[in-house]
Amino acid sequence: MSERTRVVVCGALFGQVYLRAFALPGLPLELAGILARGSDRSRAVAAHHGVPLFTDIDQIPGDVRMAAVVVRGGLLGGPGVELAKALMARGIHVLQEHPLHHDELADCLREARRNKVTYHLNPFYTNTAPVRRFVGTVAELLRRQRPRYVDAACGFQVAYSLLDILGQALGGVRPWALGDLAAPPTGLGAATSLDVPFRSLDGVIGGVPVTLRIQNQMDPADPDNYAHLMHRVVIGTEAGNLELVGTHGPVVWSPRPDFPRAVRDPAARPHFDYSDTDAEALRSHLDVPSAGVLGPAQAPSYRQIFEEVWPAGVAHALMRLRRDALAGDPAARRGQYHLTLCKLWQEITTRLGPPELLSAPPPRLLDGAEIAELDKAGREAEQEAP
Repeated sequence: MSERTRVVVCGALFGQVYLRAFALPGLPLELAGILARGSDRSRAVAAHHGVPLFTDIDQIPGDVRMAAVVVRGGLLGGPGVELAKALMARGIHVLQEHPLHHDELADCLREARRNKVTYHLNPFYTNTAPVRRFVGTVAELLRRQRPRYVDAACGFQVAYSLLDILGQALGGVRPWALGDLAAPPTGLGAATSLDVPFRSLDGVIGGVPVTLRIQNQMDPADPDNYAHLMHRVVIGTEAGNLELVGTHGPVVWSPRPDFPRAVRDPAARPHFDYSDTDAEALRSHLDVPSAGVLGPAQAPSYRQIFEEVWPAGVAHALMRLRRDALAGDPAARRGQYHLTLCKLWQEITTRLGPPELLSAPPPRLLDGAEIAELDKAGREAEQEAP
């Protein structure tokens, strides 16, 4: 694989995100074809990308060195694990989309060792630029101060990747311990007709106290579109907290409140003057904004996410696989990390139980003009005379 590496993408549904990665300039990767069942959709996708459609592994050319398996594993009722193992038996390095059951992942790692190929599980979101930026910022923060707490929320569909974000940010997920899941709130019917979307779970991850809030709900008719949010993470230290507001940013630093002690001591300073250059209030950290965005102030639009951010994240994951394959590195340490993550994820999902099934009409989302009206109303309220 010293020059362009030929890659086959398996799956033509979410696999379409992977396929967009090959249009990025400068990648030493070449799309060799799509492996799918031969539906009208998969044929149309292959035609759109101008590549062959394979309906059997035996049809894949011998010069294909890497494969992206974007097919559900057995945990979600798909044949992705069997497909990945069959590809590795042919000497093909595999990147497999998450999630997998712990035993499925262990089986794939054994198959990779047996066939002397490199296998990566792709948790997807930690390969995207906004999450990598957050993780890198956390690393610098924790180089200066120890973490004190984590407060995180997600939809159950992305719980595994939330744990991966925490694991990457904290340097691992061990040791962990989980408290009992709080019982669903009762007696609220008289106060609201709304459902209670989030369940809370307290515990420790990576030795840090953690509160997880997970929306354990799903509309079976539209399972990808009922989440109120994807990922939201706050990591707190003595100095303040760093927040990933959403999966794609922005990242906000909020210093811990620190009120000058002299204000509370009228005997020492009866007329405290905040403009006094000698006053305790003017220590340098008090001049730092009480909240500030680190990096881009605005997160990308969902059109940009689908067309740019996610494909670039896929390219990042494929290039890591290519790098390790070229180095002859089976990435055993990486595999052990994900085995540990699988155990934690399965323990959490077991405690949560099956998602609550709901039937919900499609949400009415706000367009740019309506959001501008929200901003206008807020500015008018801010400037309103007393």
